[in-house]
Amino acid sequence: MNLISQLIIGFIAVLHIYILWLEMFAWTTRAKKVFKTIPEDQFEKTKVLAANQGLYNGFLAAGLIWSLLICDITWSQNVAIFFLGCVLVAGIYGALTASKRIFLVQAVPAILGLLSLLF
Repeated sequence: MNLISQLIIGFIAVLHIYILWLEMFAWTTRAKKVFKTIPEDQFEKTKVLAANQGLYNGFLAAGLIWSLLICDITWSQNVAIFFLGCVLVAGIYGALTASKRIFLVQAVPAILGLLSLLF
């Protein structure tokens, strides 16, 4: 895997670890400043749902980190493609159902990662 792909994948993994932290541990504090479209009174009510969502973001990060640790180039790339595809699908779905901004934050980096691996 080339250095550009590794850097993009590493960035996306760190981004999803940050999202995990926001959704699992800072939902009723810091997340209010990040997710401005959600009414203030909804944060406490949706704390468990957000934590569940954060856990899934953690799985995405774990898979991307795993792809960076695999020594076999073909296997590493295939694992990266799978998890970047998952991030892309999550970004598209989030953009369609929650906020168009999610496309820029999640889907665009995943597209860049996939392009860096495939070309």
